[in-house]
Amino acid sequence: MVRTLRIPRLVVAAPSSGSGKTTVATGLMAAFTARGLTVSPHKGGPDYIDPGYHALATGRPGRNLDAYLCGTELLGPLFAHGAAGADLAVVEGVMGLYDGAAGQGELASTAQLAKALRAPVVLVVDGSSQSRSVAALVHGFASWDPEVRIGGVILNKVGSDRHEELLREALDEAGVDVLGVLRRTPQAATPSRHLGLVPVAEREPDAVAAVAAMAEQVRAGCDLDALWALARSAPPLTGAPWDPAEALAAGAGTPPPAGPRPVVAVAGGAAFTFSYAEHAELLTAAGADVVPFDPLRDERLPESTGALVIGGGFPEVYAPELSANAALRAEVAALAAAGAPVAAECAGLLYLARELDGAPMCGVLDASARMTERLTLGYRDAVAVADSVLAPAGTRVSGHEFHRTRLEPGAGTDPAWGVVRPGPPRTEGFAQGGVHASYLHVHWAALPTAAARLVARAVRPGAAV
Repeated sequence: MVRTLRIPRLVVAAPSSGSGKTTVATGLMAAFTARGLTVSPHKGGPDYIDPGYHALATGRPGRNLDAYLCGTELLGPLFAHGAAGADLAVVEGVMGLYDGAAGQGELASTAQLAKALRAPVVLVVDGSSQSRSVAALVHGFASWDPEVRIGGVILNKVGSDRHEELLREALDEAGVDVLGVLRRTPQAATPSRHLGLVPVAEREPDAVAAVAAMAEQVRAGCDLDALWALARSAPPLTGAPWDPAEALAAGAGTPPPAGPRPVVAVAGGAAFTFSYAEHAELLTAAGADVVPFDPLRDERLPESTGALVIGGGFPEVYAPELSANAALRAEVAALAAAGAPVAAECAGLLYLARELDGAPMCGVLDASARMTERLTLGYRDAVAVADSVLAPAGTRVSGHEFHRTRLEPGAGTDPAWGVVRPGPPRTEGFAQGGVHASYLHVHWAALPTAAARLVARAVRPGAAV
């Protein structure tokens, strides 16, 4: 059903990475939540970690909006779905405002997202090494694309009252509103690691304190009333919110199977923190009961588990602990050997291998994995090499790869995907029996049939595994 969505909204962007988008966006979410508003948190791009901080700030799931993974046509519907019932939506951008998929123009950029959502942009500018030049920088970003509306600037890492005065004078000459000034402070710092910020699940209650510090920094340094007025200036959006049941019906054409609902166990905890909220919603709409479990703590899979989803995360950080949980590793191996569907991405792929950095893993896959210094990062276009639990042969997908590990497969393994771009064609991952394991992160909102196929093959309660 086509609806008119009237929700105040802001996109938080920056000239480049490292300017302070996460601090400002998370702080805004928490500060407005503290004012009694229901805030819907969103993140541009494929990042899994920032949405965890967003969820902590707002009490709602952090949701990603990625034009490359999902297609531009789903940006508005996914936003409307996530923002349902909210008073305000705050969208944290990705990289610099105009940075997107390499060599593909504005695709997957924050600018494209802001235009699709018809949302005003708050530009977070690192003022630490400039004064009057800030006006030229902001003028360039504001004038580069007339369709992108820069509603104001938040100055970050400002050193002193005099420094603030110089920056404000320059931006006043340029006719740009200063909506906030944040001083240099380590209070809201969040620790980083080889793939970015340390996820929330690994550092509570420290993460709670970090979000509170961000909120206080933003509350003290920003004009929340002016930002609220800017958010309310966003025009209405027209369209149909994304709906998992409708997406399944349109993609699969068949209703969920009759009979008892199968249990789909989804890995979580500190080692497996990467997942998109829509995946669980699709699995539920496809007829499954989604039950989380923690491979670091739980020695058994959830009762009556009939399928398994193991997403991304940091198994390399917890390899000894994961290896020590031999009872669960044995259950995972037995479930896979019995033919139950198992879908694994990146960290899940490593967990299913024989070993990771010398520590025994589940042994489902004939492969050995190790950490390296090399970062593998970027969008990928791929095609399913053969029929699998997630996709029929020939299915084309857009995905994202993000890791510092190397996998050495055994001989005669069957790949999951043929990666066709970028670079020369290559095969990747594993598709054997009911197992689909790959480095590629795929957003199931663009491939709802994956959830339907997995649930259709899941073992029902009471049936022999």
